This record gives sequence, C-alpha cells and structure tokens, in this order.
Amino acid sequence: MRSSQAIRLLGVPLDLGAGRRGVDMGPSALRIAGIGEALTALGHSVEDGGNVSVPQRETTPVGDPTLRYLGPIAQVCGDLYARTAAAIAAGRVPLVLGGDHSLAVGSVAAAADAARAAGGRLGLVWLDAHGDMNTGATSPTGNVHGMPLAALLGDGPESMTKLGDRFPAVDPGDVALIGIRAIDRREADSIHATGVNAYTMRHVDEHGIYDTVTAAVAALKKRGCTRLHVSFDVDFIDPSIAPGVGTRVPGGPTYREAHLVMELLADTGMVTSVDVVELNPCLDRENATAVLSVELLTSLFGKQIL
Repeated sequence: MRSSQAIRLLGVPLDLGAGRRGVDMGPSALRIAGIGEALTALGHSVEDGGNVSVPQRETTPVGDPTLRYLGPIAQVCGDLYARTAAAIAAGRVPLVLGGDHSLAVGSVAAAADAARAAGGRLGLVWLDAHGDMNTGATSPTGNVHGMPLAALLGDGPESMTKLGDRFPAVDPGDVALIGIRAIDRREADSIHATGVNAYTMRHVDEHGIYDTVTAAVAALKKRGCTRLHVSFDVDFIDPSIAPGVGTRVPGGPTYREAHLVMELLADTGMVTSVDVVELNPCLDRENATAVLSVELLTSLFGKQIL
C-alpha cells in the first residue's frame, strides 16, 4: 500500500446533462457501496464534503434544445469549480461522485488552474466509451454530457469554456482519451482536428491495455504534465460487468483490464483529482456497478494485491 492521502468526497447529483434519468442517484449509490470506508481502510484520511446543490429537473426549463439545461448545468459546474479548488487548497484530493459527465467542466478546470498556480501542468486522463467532444452544433441529442471535453478544450458556450482562470482550461496535447468505441462522425473529425491523444478500443486490442496506458502517461509526461486528473466514466468498462450506465457500449475493458488501468495510473504517483461519473443505479443490478466502481477507485488510490 502506498502512502496515505487526504481525500475529500464531493457529491454532484446532476442528471441535467444526460438523456436517461437516474445518474443523479450515483453519489448515493457510491456512498452506499462504501467508497469512504474502502478508502479509509487503505489508510487514507477521508472526509465527506456533501453534495453540490442541483436544480430539480422536473421544475427546470430545458432552454435551447441544442444545449439542453445549459444554464443550470453551468451553475452547477461553477459551484463544483469552487469546491474542487477549495479541496485542493486544503491539501486534499477531490474525489467527485457523479452525476453525469458534464460536471467535469468544473472539476477539471479547477484542477488545471491549481496545477498552473503551483508551477505545474495538469494532464487529463479521460476514461470513456465516448469522446464527449460534441458541441451544440454537432450533437444529435443536445445532451450536454456529450460535450464536456470539447468545452474544456475551448469549444462551446462561454458559460462552460470560460469557467476558470484560463481559456482553454486544458490544451489538447495534455489530454489522453482512453477506451473510446462509440464516436459520432462529426465528433471523430473534432478529435482528429484537435490532436488529443486518443486511444480507441482497437488500439487496446492491438497493443494491450498495459502498453496503451503506459504510452498515454508517457505522452503527458513529455508535455511536462506534473499532475493527473482522472475523469472516469463508468461506461468505460464493458457493460457485461458494469450494467448500471445509461449508454451501454459493448467491447470495453474487462474486470482485470480496468483494474490494471487504475493500478498503472496509481503507479505514476501523479493523480491529484478524480471524477467518477455516469453511474445509473436505476439500470444497475443490486448496486453491482457501484461496488465495482468502488473496487476500481481503491486500485486508483493505491490498493495492491501484495
């Protein structure tokens, strides 16, 4: 086991960015699955910072159909930005419990600003079946949870792209997008155009998960990244073992591959902030996906076999 860390849990019961209901219960499911207890058992100091306040979907106007619920989502991201920044300033690792993936605009922007303020550079590891690089102009649904990475790279409405101290919040070369396998055509064009480090599941099939993650980390280190933010969408994992997600995409990492990803990232000693998002208890089986997510997070925070 590695040295202990001070961790602050931050719940974000946000489902305004998602097409299917239920991810707002993700923070509760992760807490019920014992995320705090599991990390404490590893020797970490864990405090629960409670939940960010999120407007009720039933009483919130949709607004622009190409950017559904943009206003309240941006407000939540702003609140999360402040809470993430406060956790880092207090010397704690923010572990954000989602909620849909649009929340990452707030957590990542805060982590990136904190890294720069400390004289470093943030590398963003985006574990996902999807690219999340759509915009209001390209999205077939208008669901903002498919847009956060584009916003962090500076493409999108100002309420999302200019949330922090720098525009864009992160540079394309500082992003490693791993596990993608369900990409819209126009989104694929954006991925190619930006030059993010993209590792599809075909790449994983051809090179193996060890070489894929090793190459991704090496690329970020070559850019001078000194810290890592891991944004973990649970649909990154194969749905045969992680059914509790709203957008199931077959062909993802297996149980051991997913653990190895987390173990390799832990080995870097660079992980300073984390999101876990898109867990949908309504679609889960006896909270099994939440339990698996907790197991994977313990690997990310240093649990070892020996």
